[in-house]
Amino acid sequence: MSGYIEGIIILICINAIAAMGVSLLTGFTGIFTLGHAGYMAIGAYTAAILTVRHDVPWVVAVVAGGILAMIIAWLIGIPTLRLMGDYFAIASIGLGETIRLILENWQSFTRGARGFPGITNFTTLPVAISFFIGMLILMRYLINGNYGRAFKACRDDYIAASLLGFKTAHYRVLSLAISGFYCGIAGALMAGFLTFLQPVMFDLNKSTELTAVVVFGGLGSLSGSIIGTAVIGIVTEVFRPISQYRMLIYGAIMVIIMVVRPEGIMGQHEIGPKLLRTLFSRKPVHQGDGTNG
Repeated sequence: MSGYIEGIIILICINAIAAMGVSLLTGFTGIFTLGHAGYMAIGAYTAAILTVRHDVPWVVAVVAGGILAMIIAWLIGIPTLRLMGDYFAIASIGLGETIRLILENWQSFTRGARGFPGITNFTTLPVAISFFIGMLILMRYLINGNYGRAFKACRDDYIAASLLGFKTAHYRVLSLAISGFYCGIAGALMAGFLTFLQPVMFDLNKSTELTAVVVFGGLGSLSGSIIGTAVIGIVTEVFRPISQYRMLIYGAIMVIIMVVRPEGIMGQHEIGPKLLRTLFSRKPVHQGDGTNG
């Protein structure tokens, strides 16, 4: 396998981990966000600083990046998740940009816009695939368990879930924290793949891309988020030679999917035996009673 193909697969795995986090918050909890690139930046810079300046093993640094992003997401979620609907989405834009600007202006610690070089190239193909599979298994257990049902209850009807006794405020903050953990892990792995970081890598465009692939794949479908990440990643690379038109083509594909299939590629379905039975099962043929009308 050529290094170029390996690089594409690694990037898809990293972005798919981040998309799983956004899918949990937006698709399964019903909280629309446009600022999760900030949590990727926290994970990326945490891993970079720990490995380069403190010689911390990269595995510990990656996990530490995810945990720090989760803690910051939890602290941010306590006051901001009082906001409902589009108001939180607007607030998330400001929060994501705030994180990026702090990293850009804290030059004594992050080197600012000059970038952070010299990161060890620890995110190889086996590492990226192993993290992707592990995070996918954890997410599947989460959304199919009691917490997953609570998240979906918050998404379907926040008020009704509260009246039924669900601690909706707690579950909303928890969902944001877990999604921040996933994005932090993805950011840390990206640092180990690119070996160089700049705050501009985690701007609003990156946050929008993460949310777009979740909507593209299907809100409420983990499989859809992964498929959407793979499709968009491959399309982006295919049209790299005509980079001036790449974003136009990217936007056109998004619009076509939204028009043809508004619920996304997978809707709320997951790839598995249940979907196969749905696709290939024959509808029963209703026989008449033999009487003449």
